[in-house]
Amino acid sequence: MNKILWLSLFFGALLWSGFEPKDQFTWFLEVIPAIVVLAIMAISQSRFPLTPLLYQLILVHSIILMIGGHYTYAEVPAFDALAELFNWHRNHYDKLGHLAQGFVPAIAARELLIRHHVIEKPRWLAVIIVLICLGISALYELIEWWVAELTGESAEAFLGTQGYVWDTQSDMAMAMIGAILALLLLSRTHQAQLLALDISARQTH
Repeated sequence: MNKILWLSLFFGALLWSGFEPKDQFTWFLEVIPAIVVLAIMAISQSRFPLTPLLYQLILVHSIILMIGGHYTYAEVPAFDALAELFNWHRNHYDKLGHLAQGFVPAIAARELLIRHHVIEKPRWLAVIIVLICLGISALYELIEWWVAELTGESAEAFLGTQGYVWDTQSDMAMAMIGAILALLLLSRTHQAQLLALDISARQTH
């Protein structure tokens, strides 16, 4: 995917998401991580380009955030329809979001740890990545708590618990599952792209 197409999809989704969202405050809270990551990538792209796989995953995750921001995670229409079809007691779009919260950071963490030679023993790599993703998930849950404490009822849509007492724990479990799935499904493809990126960088220099 070339840069123009990537940016077109990103900003197209962002503009759609920001047009008459269900709750303006929730929209801001949900899309700000995608915007921050975009800014970081823009600053570091020339000296630290990422693998194509990671760029694609970041785009998908950003769009998931933007959809959740537009409708709120508890009211995404497609998942309302699925809830009715499968007789679910709640809208499960937030679980997709938290699955992505583990899936995408797992590949990002893998890329950073390998390229910066942080872990010398490969057998520990997967364990450290999963723990990093769990840490990110826990931090996000803490941020949700702090926002709820500071803003009161206006953060209800951001929390998206839908009355489920184990929502925080199940969110973290989904992030862990996402991280494990990413490593099982994408490690080989990611490793090949890391090798190609390294060869390209050596030829450039």
